[in-house]
Amino acid sequence: MDEVEETPLVTPRKPSIPINPGLRGYLLRYKRERQLPVTYDRLRDFQEVIPLVDRDGKPTLWDTVIYRSDEMGDLYEGLKRIYALLKVDGDYSIVQHLYVDRVDYCSFGNSTPFRVRVVNAYNDNQDYFYVKRADASRVYGLELEHLLSPNRLNYLTSGNTLIEEHIAGIPGDIFIDRWLQYPELRPVRVAKELVKFNERCFVRLLGDMRSYNFVFVITPDFEAAQVRIRAMDFDQQSYNSRKNFYLPQFFKENAPLVAYCNKHLHPQTALQYQREEQTLMVQRAELARVRLGALLEEMCVDPIAPIEKVHALRTALAEHFHRDDYLRCESMGALVQQNLTSLRDVVAQINQR
Repeated sequence: MDEVEETPLVTPRKPSIPINPGLRGYLLRYKRERQLPVTYDRLRDFQEVIPLVDRDGKPTLWDTVIYRSDEMGDLYEGLKRIYALLKVDGDYSIVQHLYVDRVDYCSFGNSTPFRVRVVNAYNDNQDYFYVKRADASRVYGLELEHLLSPNRLNYLTSGNTLIEEHIAGIPGDIFIDRWLQYPELRPVRVAKELVKFNERCFVRLLGDMRSYNFVFVITPDFEAAQVRIRAMDFDQQSYNSRKNFYLPQFFKENAPLVAYCNKHLHPQTALQYQREEQTLMVQRAELARVRLGALLEEMCVDPIAPIEKVHALRTALAEHFHRDDYLRCESMGALVQQNLTSLRDVVAQINQR
């Protein structure tokens, strides 16, 4: 992998982009848009906040919010129904033994989300989901992740409200500090997944994948452990004008991972893993051809980024891929579409050899 370059420590706050009628129609068609009993704006009407600390007593970026006593019962029942919609398509009968333990609020970042903790009364098992402002960029990011990555995602929209399931895993920054030298992990498997994750982000133009915006999922196997990296923040989908913003390897927060990858992977092996992921992405795109085509059709006409950003990025991508076809793109959706076309051509050329 290439050396890390300097990137801005603070990403300028991206404006929230409303969901247009075309994208709303897509969400309705694929049962993402639902009527919800609780909205983001309703959750904003809290009365008190209590700082939330971690297991070691250190402050976090979250506050636990308290609602009026006459509002809390109905509000929490509505949140349970949302959880039932998210997990079992609205079958409330099988989640009656669950209860909402608390609601947390984070004022950091673009989405200023609420995090709802749901607990099983029989065994104290905990799960979470998030309530955020609906944003077109984030929705495109979630849907592209669902269609083009090895991961499936559950999320719902309702007007200006977005519901996301919790993505379990070890946050990348914590993985770097505590797990990178873990003896049960084979270095080559970690490095392989870094190459694949880097390629997935670049092709579908998911930006700002610093170490705290993705997680490591570790699965025990009969020979050491398997590793997968999953994005968990989709706010910077197809908005920035810089090509390297869509390549996780270039963020200095990820420098230890890049050094780790360079240490344990031969360049030819890294190329092999890159080609593997490219082939898999082409196969996923073909399997979801109708649905992906409908999504990209809407994305191509949706102004989710200023035109000057589109033009700057298309020039960089045209130089990177040596394809003038990029210079005809007038939207971020068209650039993602062209990336997939370039990918198909690369895979086809390899298969003809």
